[in-house]
Amino acid sequence: MAITYPPAAPSLSGDALTIQRFLQSPTQVSRRLRTLAEQRYIADSLLTGRFSATGGAILYETGESIFSGEDPLAIDPGAEYPLVTVGTGSASLAHVVKWGQDTLVTDESIKRRQMDPVERAFVKLVNQNVKTVDTAAIAAIASAVTQSTGAAAAWSTAGTTAAQVLNDVLQAAASIRALNMGYDPDTVVVNDADHASVLAKFVAAGYFARESSGDNPALTGDFPVIAGMRWLSTPNIVAADTALVLDSTQLGGMADEDLGGPGYTGQGPAGVEGKAIRDDDNDQWRLRVRRVTVPVVIEPGAGWKITGV
Repeated sequence: MAITYPPAAPSLSGDALTIQRFLQSPTQVSRRLRTLAEQRYIADSLLTGRFSATGGAILYETGESIFSGEDPLAIDPGAEYPLVTVGTGSASLAHVVKWGQDTLVTDESIKRRQMDPVERAFVKLVNQNVKTVDTAAIAAIASAVTQSTGAAAAWSTAGTTAAQVLNDVLQAAASIRALNMGYDPDTVVVNDADHASVLAKFVAAGYFARESSGDNPALTGDFPVIAGMRWLSTPNIVAADTALVLDSTQLGGMADEDLGGPGYTGQGPAGVEGKAIRDDDNDQWRLRVRRVTVPVVIEPGAGWKITGV
């Protein structure tokens, strides 16, 4: 989106002066960081709740039942209603972590290579932040989710059919629903190699419409939706040969803390903040990317592991 106020100073598009103005604009830096982070974070797709941490920590409850624990009674006219005790979940405390890095971009590199060094620096900083936060989030999910079943056969094996893979997932989803806690699984998470094998089997089985190239994940590269569930992939899966089936609306969320501070911008959907700091003494820019967050698993029963995939 173009910035119309304040008006831009005269400059040639793409020259060093324009890049310097970009780095001095928190709004422009924030918008670029949000674009990069929102395309790459998987933690926020699995833990969709958005919580605010205060004082460096968040207090939350896990495993709270949706039932009162006692059946309602038939009440005679004018009779008193029975009083029941509604339980709460187990209290837990999670401390936020400030994940961040800086890198330097000199005036010489901007003059000679234009926007390229700035773009590369932001991409690498965001990618590393994504890798770290995603790994921490998936580790938290894997630790909290203890329910599991074994796959009927390894998904990457040539003899394993798409129907067998789908049956493993649907059985896990059925087990989650059988808990009768209001969970409705909507997401499957696997590593990149297993995702490639599964996608190839789904294509061979004719699960995708060939008539519409815009809806065919094999052609678009988009994550497929099979049996009403998104199939996401990440290189940051913690346990090898393990898939996660989960209800992303109930599992939990990311608790971000807004530390403030001059020059920081961000706190968008992915919680990433950035800052461009001018170092006039050394003719360079110090670029910073950070996220102050902690993954929180509120409902461990909303997830299920499939091992041996």
